[in-house]
Amino acid sequence: MPDAPIYLDNHATTRTDPRVVAAMLPFFTERYGNAASVAHRFGWEAGDAVDRAREQVAALIGAEPSEIVFTSGATEANNLAIKGTARAAALQTGGIAHPGHLVCSAVEHRAVLDPMRRLAREEGWELTVVPCDGFGRISAEAVAGAITDRTVLVSVMAANNEVGTINPIGAIGRLCRDLGVAFHTDASQAVGKVPIDVEEDAIDLLSLTAHKIHGPKGIGALFVRRRGRRARLVPLVDGGGHERGLRSGTLPVPLVVGLGKAAELASQEGPVDCDRMRALRDRLDREIRSRLPEGGIRRNGHPTEGLPNNLNLSFEGVEGEALLMGLRGVAVSSGAACSSAGPESSHVLRAMGVPEELARASLRFGLGRFSTAEDVDRAAIEVAARVRALREGSEAGLLTRTGLARPDL
Repeated sequence: MPDAPIYLDNHATTRTDPRVVAAMLPFFTERYGNAASVAHRFGWEAGDAVDRAREQVAALIGAEPSEIVFTSGATEANNLAIKGTARAAALQTGGIAHPGHLVCSAVEHRAVLDPMRRLAREEGWELTVVPCDGFGRISAEAVAGAITDRTVLVSVMAANNEVGTINPIGAIGRLCRDLGVAFHTDASQAVGKVPIDVEEDAIDLLSLTAHKIHGPKGIGALFVRRRGRRARLVPLVDGGGHERGLRSGTLPVPLVVGLGKAAELASQEGPVDCDRMRALRDRLDREIRSRLPEGGIRRNGHPTEGLPNNLNLSFEGVEGEALLMGLRGVAVSSGAACSSAGPESSHVLRAMGVPEELARASLRFGLGRFSTAEDVDRAAIEVAARVRALREGSEAGLLTRTGLARPDL
């Protein structure tokens, strides 16, 4: 039997922890009530489970349970935070279509960039996109330079989903608080791996999702500040007034329970998981380099302020799509995404100033709770072999084109 493929794409999604699955199962078949049904035991049991999950998620980020709004995932949470804040500000100014100014970073996930751009394009908002440094990091000073007296919202991710760089969100949050500007962070990749406290970091709105922390897909949450200067949102979905009127719709209780359990496990086991993943990440980097002694490898992202489970490498002298497609036994992601117009290199790597040919020849490795040293070693062998084969093929092709190769080669 061939070896099973190695999964090193945990930034895209994670395997659901069996303990999370076990917590969810009774709410499919035994305690299947609607959490909004308050007249009988089935509803009470569901409601209690939702309350418990709200407490577990809140504990992970230093929030109050009443500040947690359940969503279908981080994309919806980002949209609610961004569009909801902008439209609430418009209402406060008498419904003017473009009351002010928005700020985000150049390396945000498209779930932040796209709603920001839609508000600018369709509703007349002014948008400033703050550049990053060569490591993909956004400084508080750069954000300060972008804020004007018309700025309503700043959104900067806690940690980058491609290169793992961690941003100084505490400094950015405190800057925004001092200036009276709402601050949102997409913390999908950071929660459970980086200490986050919404009070200490002066965060007004924070997005997270279960499937990045070994929970189920289809459930996430938005932290909406209620203490002190409250965050004000206009809901995107109407109908029933669920989640304090901010997100109507029957709650998927099994998924909510799964998110809660995943958050609890992240709170309890995160530090140990992170130490182990950091060691595996460094081992993977070391093993790949040892098998390619000729070098030509660039590590992307901050050398010290990075996620413990992230390794993003660019390989000189190879074609990116051929590299990715040739890795049959390793599941990883490329720094390139495909659009309808054809392959497009990573906007994150471009913003960092990575040359186009290297941006297209990048691989993102994401370690997870269930990654092993054997996984890392097998992956290193296959990646190095593929890179070497592609480099040798490129060299042979160059010799043939220049007439320097023997005809029988």
